[in-house]
Amino acid sequence: MSAPRRVVLDASVGAKWFRAEEGSEEALDLLRAHGAGEIELVVSSLFVWEVVAVAVRGLSAEDARGFWERFVTWRIVVAEVGDALMRDALGVCERLGCSLYDAVAPALAAQLGAELCSADRKAHAQWPGVELLG
Repeated sequence: MSAPRRVVLDASVGAKWFRAEEGSEEALDLLRAHGAGEIELVVSSLFVWEVVAVAVRGLSAEDARGFWERFVTWRIVVAEVGDALMRDALGVCERLGCSLYDAVAPALAAQLGAELCSADRKAHAQWPGVELLG
């Protein structure tokens, strides 16, 4: 049996887990596919901070805590933003003309040879093979 395909998520995808908007169902489908073992989701530690911040802003404190408690059980791989990833992100930032925040997910995808999934067309439309939601 082959390993499931790896998909690196940009925080714009995780934010859609809390909003009923275009691309939200696709974002939830990725989470379901991960839960079923069909794909392996990978995020940066920056993703965790950004998405939990969205949960705190958009949900009650109790619901945000509940999200965090569920998130840690989902077995999503979290990659720390260290020296190598930061150096690669700086290069992606320059290449795409995007913010450093927006450069982390594509840099991680490149490091892992994984697909990038984003809902941020402005930042990531130029990334080769990116799956854009919404």
